[in-house]
Amino acid sequence: MKRVAAVDLGASSGRVMLGEVGADVLELRELNRFWNGPVRAHGTLYWDLLHLYRSTLDGLALAGPIDGIGIDSWAVDYGLLDDAGRLLGNPVHYRDSRTDGVMERVLSTIPAAELYAVTGLQQLPFNTIYQLAAEELPVDAATLLMIPDLLAYWLTGEIGVERTNASTTQLYDVLARDWSDELIARAGLPRPVFPALREPGEVIGSVLPDETGLAAGTPVIAVGSHDTASAVVAVPAVGERFAYISSGTWSLVGLELDAPVLTDDAREANFTNEGGVDGRTRFLRNVMGLWILQECQRVWGADLDELLRAGADAPPFAVLIDPDAPEFLAPGNMPARIDEQCRRTGQEPPQNRGAAVRCILESLALAYRRTLRAAQTIADREVDVLHVIGGGSQNELLCQLTADACGVPVFAGPVEASALGNVLVQARALGEPLSDLSAMRALVRSTHSPRRYDPQGKPADWDAAESRVFGTR
Repeated sequence: MKRVAAVDLGASSGRVMLGEVGADVLELRELNRFWNGPVRAHGTLYWDLLHLYRSTLDGLALAGPIDGIGIDSWAVDYGLLDDAGRLLGNPVHYRDSRTDGVMERVLSTIPAAELYAVTGLQQLPFNTIYQLAAEELPVDAATLLMIPDLLAYWLTGEIGVERTNASTTQLYDVLARDWSDELIARAGLPRPVFPALREPGEVIGSVLPDETGLAAGTPVIAVGSHDTASAVVAVPAVGERFAYISSGTWSLVGLELDAPVLTDDAREANFTNEGGVDGRTRFLRNVMGLWILQECQRVWGADLDELLRAGADAPPFAVLIDPDAPEFLAPGNMPARIDEQCRRTGQEPPQNRGAAVRCILESLALAYRRTLRAAQTIADREVDVLHVIGGGSQNELLCQLTADACGVPVFAGPVEASALGNVLVQARALGEPLSDLSAMRALVRSTHSPRRYDPQGKPADWDAAESRVFGTR
């Protein structure tokens, strides 16, 4: 039996989980759950990274004797160190406005087709390359570390970047599986700030003595440090004919493939090819996800369960939005933005909160349907089942709407998929006989039972609704 701690940092909350892995055993226990979100200071949106680190240490201190520690988080954001290893400023949040207009400026120097041919990455305005281009690097910047690697550095003193998170920067060669020296140079960035890459399962180092309050010598192990890479490890799928939605603040909708798809069709449909555990490719598209509902809930100050009940009772297809529209990216008054898009598209805005919730969730289900169908066509891969994992798998209304829209059975769960994938990769590195992803997923299936949602309603209704939202594009 291996006993490990998973530090799993999502875009709206973090948690430290204690995992136990053995023959027919895969268990998680929550040690510490804490808030995570943007902090605005003098016009800039930051992550409160020291709060995250302190909360991580508090959780790890409750774990007792453990065999390993693994860290995963959201992607694209980073910290810069000077040559003495000191952090140069608090990491900026990817939703900050500093990248407004930067993508267009970079693409005028590095054409989108050339960028995609190397990185295979979806064009998003907050990708790391655009964040770095948004302002000059400090002259004393010596090392760039992604968020999980920065926390691992503070624990161990060891510098490096794990491969799955590096693959989200748009500075990574998806075929060579290394930093792209050419793109780094064309972006005007100093090559030495990008450290050597690590593989999931590699031992980073040991916890430093007297630095953290933790037992010195505990190994810190690289996992799929992009939280979606860890989550996909824990998809309880059989075979290859499955799709997944890692559902939370963002919804990552896609397939697991053996190799990236770098065709013009993939680029024009804005699909991404991100690194996965065991060299797999996560061929997916980012959909805005539950962020829109979360911001509405914040503005309303309302109870989520009450909102979902009201949404379930609201009439279907009354009003629909494009959830990936750029006006929904930044924090703010999301109900007002929904009303504004409705008026702009000739629709009457939602008349109450239940109608607004129904609008958000049906619009998300339509975006999932459109993305899933495009992924199957572009990758030439048919799927029989859709797995919804992560916190959004608890949203029963959204799961049923997703099954209805996509026309395939939906299996919802596990909720803590990222933490499960994290502990599974650690356990294998520590000697548990989990030879490949199939063995890991078999253990997930035998210990965590997903909930099944079968398609209901009329496909023609979803055809008509999709045409209303996306028919002109």
